[in-house]
Amino acid sequence: MNNGAWRYDRLLFCTLLTALITLPLVARADTAAEFVGYYQNAYAEGRDLIPGPQTPLDISSIASRLDLQTVGPEAALSGSAFLSADGAVIKLAGVQGCLSTEPMEFAGVQTTCAMISLAGMTATLDEAKEGAGDAFPCHVFAQNPGRPAVRFAECFFVENGVVRSLSEALIRKGLAFAARDRAGRPVFPEYLQAEEAARGEQAGIWGNGQLTHPYGERYPVNSSTN
Repeated sequence: MNNGAWRYDRLLFCTLLTALITLPLVARADTAAEFVGYYQNAYAEGRDLIPGPQTPLDISSIASRLDLQTVGPEAALSGSAFLSADGAVIKLAGVQGCLSTEPMEFAGVQTTCAMISLAGMTATLDEAKEGAGDAFPCHVFAQNPGRPAVRFAECFFVENGVVRSLSEALIRKGLAFAARDRAGRPVFPEYLQAEEAARGEQAGIWGNGQLTHPYGERYPVNSSTN
């Protein structure tokens, strides 16, 4: 891993550490913070509380009938989902956060793969909001009713004048994985290419030589992507 990548990983871990230290105090302030804390703490323990879609996702709709909605992210809930300003949960359809709680070294610090994915979502959301005025467009494939509503979407932001997928950015930095369907096929083939590139460069969590793929025996599949 080069020095630039190591510095990014170190900064990412510090972001996570700060969030985990302040979260218990903030969570007492209001219901929204308690909700965020509940989901984040569960994810740090290797449990993703966000349910899967109640109806099959029409992935082709993103190319055939793109319908973008402006979303203002409030806080990361997991390695692949965040709370929006209107109180809905936005679950990224193309990305799978890591759920392993096995100890691993990251940026010279002992942590877990789940914690890295959670921190990665937090840091990447902050980066995306910087260039979008605290909001960015998302294409919603489907929504589970209830409270909170869960919207399955792909979101986009502008980086250096180029439109990027939030899912692809997480995967390319080695902070999460390309989501697969029940048959093991990538939901978006181009995200698998991003995952393979990150793995080849040992970016993010791929820098740990003991890491195995999240769909193997040690890393449970997140049913929300199935």
